Amino acid sequence: MAKENPFDPDLVRELANLIADTDLSEIEVEKGDLRIRVARMVTAAVTVPVAAPAVHHAPAPVVAPPPSAAEGATKAGAPHAGAVLSPMVGTAYRKPSPDAKNFVEIGSKVQAGDKVLLVEAMKTFNEIVAPRAGTVTAIFVEDGTPVEYGEPLLVIE
Repeated sequence: MAKENPFDPDLVRELANLIADTDLSEIEVEKGDLRIRVARMVTAAVTVPVAAPAVHHAPAPVVAPPPSAAEGATKAGAPHAGAVLSPMVGTAYRKPSPDAKNFVEIGSKVQAGDKVLLVEAMKTFNEIVAPRAGTVTAIFVEDGTPVEYGEPLLVIE
């Protein structure tokens, strides 16, 4: 007893041609208890931007005048021993509000625990405090600039 094939190969072929001729990824037809679905695999080309070599287009660091120009760290170079690094990714603010004065300037004397900057991350303002007493000799961020984790913010010597 031969079993009747409920599928019409010509209909499937016609649906496949319809998909190939259009931007459809699948098509389905239904008639009574018979349902035919034809789909094609769509492979999307994913382009991932490749970062160029580290070139910082941030403002040049503001460095105190000599004793020695080698004492000021630059963002591209190795961090200075007295550098205060950003503990998170966020936006650095040098003052508590737009109309207030900056927490510190070059030449400011600070004590350990003094607030020197704010870093806003996910709408939370995080206080950046001086890890040691000393004098601020360089400031690498402007008010409202984005910062990365581990990026030098300023130098306290």
